[in-house]
This record gives sequence, C-alpha cells and structure tokens, in this order.
Amino acid sequence: MPSTVVPTTIPRLLGGSPVLALGVLLTVLAVFDVIAWASAGIGVGAAVGAALIATATYRRDVSDVASYLQSLGEADRSVPFPPGMSPTARLLGASAARLHAEWRQRDERFRAGIEANEQVLEALHDPLILIASDRRVTLANLAARGLFGERMTDRDLAATLRNPHLLGAVDAVMAGGASRMVEFTLPVPVERVFEARVKPFRRGGSGGNGSGDGAGGTIIILTLHDITAIKRSEQMRADFVANASHELRTPLATLLGFIETLRGPARDDAEARDRFLGIMHEQSRRMSRLVNDLLSLSKIELDEHTTPTSQADLARIARSAVAALELKAASRKIKLVLDAPASLPLVTGDEDQLTQVLQNLIDNAVKYTRDNTEVRVTLAPVTPASGGRRPAPMVSASVADRGEGIDRTHLPRLTERFYRVDAARSRALGGTGLGLAIVKHIVNRHRGRLTIESEVGVGSTFTVLLPAAVSVDEGAQVPRTAGSAA
Repeated sequence: MPSTVVPTTIPRLLGGSPVLALGVLLTVLAVFDVIAWASAGIGVGAAVGAALIATATYRRDVSDVASYLQSLGEADRSVPFPPGMSPTARLLGASAARLHAEWRQRDERFRAGIEANEQVLEALHDPLILIASDRRVTLANLAARGLFGERMTDRDLAATLRNPHLLGAVDAVMAGGASRMVEFTLPVPVERVFEARVKPFRRGGSGGNGSGDGAGGTIIILTLHDITAIKRSEQMRADFVANASHELRTPLATLLGFIETLRGPARDDAEARDRFLGIMHEQSRRMSRLVNDLLSLSKIELDEHTTPTSQADLARIARSAVAALELKAASRKIKLVLDAPASLPLVTGDEDQLTQVLQNLIDNAVKYTRDNTEVRVTLAPVTPASGGRRPAPMVSASVADRGEGIDRTHLPRLTERFYRVDAARSRALGGTGLGLAIVKHIVNRHRGRLTIESEVGVGSTFTVLLPAAVSVDEGAQVPRTAGSAA
C-alpha cells in the first residue's frame, strides 16, 4: 500500500472548512501515490495514469462526503448513507457524523442550561438587571420589566432609572469599586422605596474600561428589593402615636371629667348621672370610631404600593352601599338615587375597599346635605381623550349632594388626615376627619383618581375614576341592572 501523510495544518489554513480540507487532503494523497508508484518502478506514465484514476475516485468520494455533510448539517438527527457511497467515503462520513452528534449534544446541553438560567431569573420576585460596562442594560427579568417597562433592554440605565445616587453607585462599581447598597424612591404611580444592591459580576484585567462583553470589561448585577412596607410600618407607628395622642386627648379628658363628677358632686344626682352617662357613651363611641379609622387607614397605606388584581362589580357594590344607608337618609327625609347604565364594565379592584370608598362618600353626602333633598350616585363608563398612546378605559362613580358646598380654598386639603372645614359640626355629626383620607389612599392603590367639585350654596360632587377590567376581546361588558333606592 502507498504511504500517506495527513497535514494537520490544512483545515486551519483553509478557514476551518471540513469539506475543503477533505478535498485538499485527498489531492495531496493522490500526489503522494504518484511518487510512491514511480519510485516502485512502475514508470512515471503508468504512475500518472494510476494517479489520475485515484484522483477521480477521490473527487467522487469528496463529492459524496460533501453531500452527506450538507444533509447532516440540515437534519436534526442521524442521516443514513446514500446508496453507492464507497467504503472510504462511508468511513469519513461516519467520523463526521460522530463529530456532528457530539456537537449537537453539547449544543443541546448548552441551550438547556441557558433556558434554565433564564427561567430562574424570570421567576425571581425581585427585579434583577444586568448592566454592561457602557451602562447599557443587557438583561432585565420579568419583575424588572414589569416595574420599568418592556423597552428597558439595550438602553442606557439612565433612560430608565434617573436617580443620581443609584447611577453614581453603578459608575463607582463599574470603575473598580466594591459592591454598594443604595436606597432610593420611585415617586410614581405610588411612592415606593427600594434598596438597590450593586455588585460586580465579572471583572477583566484591564480595569473595566473595555467592552461589556469582552474580557476587559465589568458586568454589573443590579438587584432591587422593595422595602416600602418596612418604611411605611415605621412611619405608620410614628403617625399612629402622634394622631392618636392628639385626637384622643379631648374625649379622654371629657370621660375623666365626668367620671370624677359622678364619683363626687353628682353621686346622688340621678338626672345629672343619666345625662353624663349619655355624653360618656357618645365620647366612647367616638374614640372607638377614631381607633378603627386609624387602623383601617394604616392598613390601607401599608398595601398602597401593591395594585389589586381581582375584579369587582361596581354596580352591585353601589347598590349594597345605598341599601345600607337608606334608613339613615330616610331619618332626615333624604332620597338616595342610584343612576347606573344597564351594562357596565367590571373594574380591577378590591371589593371590600371599594365598598368602603362608596360607603364613606355616600355617608358624608348624607351628613352634609340639606334635609328633604337627594343624594345621587352616578356610575358610567369613561374613555379618556386619546393622546400619544391608546387610552385606558375607566369607570366613574360620582356622589353628589345638595349641601352648603365647600369654599374653593379648602378643596386641596380635604383629603388630609383630620382636616375639617367645620370642626365643630364635623364632630357633632360623628366624623373623625379620616374618611376622605381613607378614600384617597384606596383610590391611589387602585391607580385611580379622585376629583372634588363644589359650589357654595349649591352642593358638592365627589368623583372616583377606576380602571376598567378589559377582557380578552377588548369589548366584553357584563350586563348590569341599574336601579334606584329612595
């Protein structure tokens, strides 16, 4: 048999192409066969003829192997050898098939690892952002995209997060500094406090001045932890002590004074005792309402940064609230009227909290409207004016009274805690000064809006706008039956 030589540098010189390298290799083998046969005494002419025949055979084998390699590369599984393929070509094709199978298995394992890592990152509850050395966001998990939008990747971090302290910490770590921790606040749509942890993920040897994907760059992992609940719990405790000590001081002083009087000068005065006990009972009820409202407001503020995900039937809630306050309104000959369309979309919201909103607004209207008038509750679908993007459908709930009205200077402060236009009248009617504050925070949690319109001598209208729960077909509305209560 003729001797053969396999130059290992041929595939590298030919750009790594296995088919081209195979053709060159077979040609080289043919040349060596000519030299071997000539040196064996066959003669140069006969040797050249034999070499030409061998070269033709090699070419056919190269063509067969090239076709087989192409079919193998286009297929996702093993490919049988075509008929008429020579044993040499089959041997080369089998070697190529083994290499192809090994690379395919490695590729599948690599892809499976990438998919598993991506699924883990997507499932994380906290936002996670991967930042390249040019401060470009290369990866953001589902929580981060839900917080900052789907278009944050492949953009500078400053386009999404404009907090200077956070950007400064990222730049410092990118320049070679140690890991840092920063607290910052997102003011919209509801104020939330985050703790950001900035850590270097991979550091090259050139000091972090290279490309984010190169060996000389630094990749940063930015994780955000929502600490709003912790901060609000701390503030809630401080506010509760301050508010409770201020608002409970008067009824407690009243109770102590009457108790001392009953134990002293009025011990045997039956008439004074009955009158004092009635006042003490009313003051105790006032303290109970105040504590309940403070606890309710604290709970609402604690959950204000979490948007409700359930759906609620605002028409049914309004009917229930009207029915619950009918007797109270009837005692002053006030008519409660519910005006709602036959078909009203559901809203995205917490049913218990929305019930509290409507009950507070209707109760306030009944308290401050004139006798022998009406309080009208109006529900309607609302489509905001179209702007740069598609307007979100909403549902409005308005409560209108015919009271004395509120001067325009008081309107901006009506939703503050314990703010009262007429403090004496409010206390006489059993108000705690927290009803509208509760309404405001519930509406904020639902990502809605509260508007107040009032005219002195005419009355006031309180309107709540809530996002509608749009169904898959973008137009489905659940039929509702409008009704009125007198």
